[in-house]
Amino acid sequence: MAGKTYTVSGMSCGHCAASITEEVVEVPGVTEVDVDVPTGRVTVHGEAVDDDAVRAAITEAGYEVTAAAQGAAA
Repeated sequence: MAGKTYTVSGMSCGHCAASITEEVVEVPGVTEVDVDVPTGRVTVHGEAVDDDAVRAAITEAGYEVTAAAQGAAA
């Protein structure tokens, strides 16, 4: 299963994580979303996931993607 990690600004609590998860899990192909609030990282797992759609979902949740990297987060 492919994974991509995004650095997201503005997250500060569990509600932030829940909001992002709720939006991103609706993106076609996404099977799992891991949000690490302290590091500001969101890792998305799935097959044939549209990067622009993930970024749009994070923005829709009210946060900003500041960086992205292929591969699962450590």
